[in-house]
Amino acid sequence: MDVLVYLIPVSLVLGGIGLLAFLWTLKHRQYDDPEGDGQRILSKEWDDHPRP
Repeated sequence: MDVLVYLIPVSLVLGGIGLLAFLWTLKHRQYDDPEGDGQRILSKEWDDHPRP
């Protein structure tokens, strides 16, 4: 039972890091157009200057 004193805070810290990473990806717009990226990679057109 003494090991729970270590495991609970470690799991909370790791969960917090995961939450912060998820919020960072939302802030940097990582999930805006997943369908469009999949279609663009299969396109025959070559674009030297991708859209911002």
